[in-house]
Amino acid sequence: MPLKDLLNFDETTARAQAEAARAAHSSAETTFEAEMKIAEGLGGQVDGDTATFGFWTPELLDERVPQGDIFLEVLSPVTPLDLTRAHQDISFERAWIPVIREGAHCFTAVTGMEAGTRDKMGDFYALAWRDAKDKWHRILDPLAMSLPFGAMAPAELYDVQAMQAARTDRAYFEALRGKAPHKFGPPVNILQIHVPTATAGGTLASLTRHYQRISDRVARDLPLEPADQLFVGYDAVQLLPVEPTTVYETGPDFWCESDANNESVNVSILRPDTTNWGYDVVISGTSTVNPVLLETGRPDELVDLAAVLHNFASKPKKLIFDVVFGHADNQGLRALNSHFFAGPNMYGQNLDYQNPAVRAILLEMQRRKVNFGADAVRVDGAQDFKWWDSAKQELRHDDQYLQSMADIVQNVADTQYRPWFIFEDGRPWPDEDWELSSTYRAVVEAQRDDDVFQWGPLTFAHNTPFLYTFWLSKFWRIREIVDNGANWISGTSNHDTLRRGTQVSPKMNVNTRLGRTRMEILDKAYDNPAVHVLTYVALPGVPMDFLNAMARGSWGFIRNQDDEYGVKVVAEEAISLKWQVDEYSYLVPANFRRLKELGYETREDLVRFMDFLPALVDVTEYDLDEIVRLLSIAEPPLAGPEFTVASLKRIAQAWMNDMHEYCNIANALSTLDRAQVDFCLAARNFRHARPWLRDNYGPKDRFDYIHPINGRTVVTSLRHGPDGEQVFSVAHLEGKPTEEMEPLSLPVPGIEGTGWKLALRTPSIGDEYVGGPIVLKDSMALVYVRSG
Repeated sequence: MPLKDLLNFDETTARAQAEAARAAHSSAETTFEAEMKIAEGLGGQVDGDTATFGFWTPELLDERVPQGDIFLEVLSPVTPLDLTRAHQDISFERAWIPVIREGAHCFTAVTGMEAGTRDKMGDFYALAWRDAKDKWHRILDPLAMSLPFGAMAPAELYDVQAMQAARTDRAYFEALRGKAPHKFGPPVNILQIHVPTATAGGTLASLTRHYQRISDRVARDLPLEPADQLFVGYDAVQLLPVEPTTVYETGPDFWCESDANNESVNVSILRPDTTNWGYDVVISGTSTVNPVLLETGRPDELVDLAAVLHNFASKPKKLIFDVVFGHADNQGLRALNSHFFAGPNMYGQNLDYQNPAVRAILLEMQRRKVNFGADAVRVDGAQDFKWWDSAKQELRHDDQYLQSMADIVQNVADTQYRPWFIFEDGRPWPDEDWELSSTYRAVVEAQRDDDVFQWGPLTFAHNTPFLYTFWLSKFWRIREIVDNGANWISGTSNHDTLRRGTQVSPKMNVNTRLGRTRMEILDKAYDNPAVHVLTYVALPGVPMDFLNAMARGSWGFIRNQDDEYGVKVVAEEAISLKWQVDEYSYLVPANFRRLKELGYETREDLVRFMDFLPALVDVTEYDLDEIVRLLSIAEPPLAGPEFTVASLKRIAQAWMNDMHEYCNIANALSTLDRAQVDFCLAARNFRHARPWLRDNYGPKDRFDYIHPINGRTVVTSLRHGPDGEQVFSVAHLEGKPTEEMEPLSLPVPGIEGTGWKLALRTPSIGDEYVGGPIVLKDSMALVYVRSG
């Protein structure tokens, strides 16, 4: 039977939706409250045999489009669609369903549509309108719950209720059910994970299998290898953003149509394969999952990961989503109407938070996303949530919107709850003096909840622990953490700090005591055992580690979609070659294969090209034609292809694709140092056994560095637990070795007397040391405990 005969317009339901929207605007106290009610019904949703659709379409009012030219476009594949294939040519039947317009919203309802589930594909849809020249235009669904071909393609109608009903962690949520919504609090510590580089498979399904295998081994009390130990000892897992990101600027498109008519269309379909670090979002589609991360193409994979974490054998692990609503990439202009945006910024586009409909839709996107099963939310770039105050002629921070984010009540497994919230906020960034003037407490002090967290000052972007004097120069910030850090995320390794570290010139004052090579220095700087003692023993707050840093793998700004500025981005990343890739690593056959095919057979060939490129980008003010001319006349000639603008862009994309593969931690697992991995796990377990270490220092606690400096930064910490236990630590963070010293004889008030036991020692000290005089060198630390 033709698709148009299978589908039926449910006018009664559609008119009821429109009437409800009208009633909301007539009865709500504010326009925003009305839009919040309406937003709950937007997008494509399944209710029994009926599918309902709602769109916010102010652009149709701008264009004066009559209702008779607006339809829901339904596309149904004629032959089975396999989301695990790289390329397919599929014919779709097409049908058109009338809509009911109410102001700036369009609604419709239809029976007979196929809704997607884990086991079957659903029909695709978009809103479509016809102009006076009979040309069709498409409006995509920003609240779609399945986007198998990305945010720039029609959405799949998805049965979210079926996905939720099948989740295997229902008991976890049901145990939290109460009369009032459950409020999640902070975990003891966090592991930050970039899904595409966390496992060889690079998908959510692959990561889920990995955690399930570890959980099964823990349940059987089997030993864990270092590669598995990297993932344990954490209370929570924070994923870098998993929403759809940008697509290739100049193609190929993942959904490319041909031979279209009113009843059918042929589509050349590509499986999405972009590489991205997660923060280049287009906002549209934030409610669902980036298809690049889905092995099966089914958003259920994110629910599966939540369930495995919540059902983990030793104890449940919390899942934290990292959401990006502070900006949109310029590609967002292709996916959303212009009313979503308030003008350009350094990342792309500002969002118009003061528009009631935009504000409501963004919050609804967040609600639907977190309902996949997250226990907590980390908000990226909270300092970027701003609005223009015309009365004062200045940009103001939208703290009320941030509060609204934290106030949303989620519903999973019929359990209402409010997630724990973390805000990254470095205001007054990007002011020039932000590193000096930011308090990192603006959101904590503005929010009503006392368990709201922010990223702390050592966790923010410009963090270079591999340079001499870093720790001493940051001592004032460390003192702030000691005094006020209970509601800060602590630690020095995360996606941003490691990326910034690889962009630092190796000609600066590098701490060569950290390693023999630049790679060793960078790896140890962000996985430093003495710094782990500082973070997990001495400082309050919630420690967070980045998986790539803990694996001593590589990391960088990974994004292969750029065409216009791709060469410039690679020029900015060029220094990372000197920090993260040595001659041996480059020569491994599987590494940098695309660049080798372009003529960069050795690391030396590539280094020479990368030395030229940033300088030419700078002096030519990014004139690609002039860059090509200058590269072509270099003497002796540079390795690589014949230089043209097109070949430069190929080199840039090859670099990004090769670096993405190189950064996968699967490449680092065989070289893990068991002693270091064991120590890091022991430090995490030490913190777990003493959750009170999260609190700020009390009146009897002590923290300082050893005076005089004498060419090194050695810090001491004495903390007192509620049961009377004392924890004393001494950590050598940088500089020359100490003289032979007895740690328990240092002039720290409160450590006098006997009864101390050595609890932790960093790997380079050796198991033979059990106490007494010692010479502490860079990256060494000791932790003692004494019962009360």
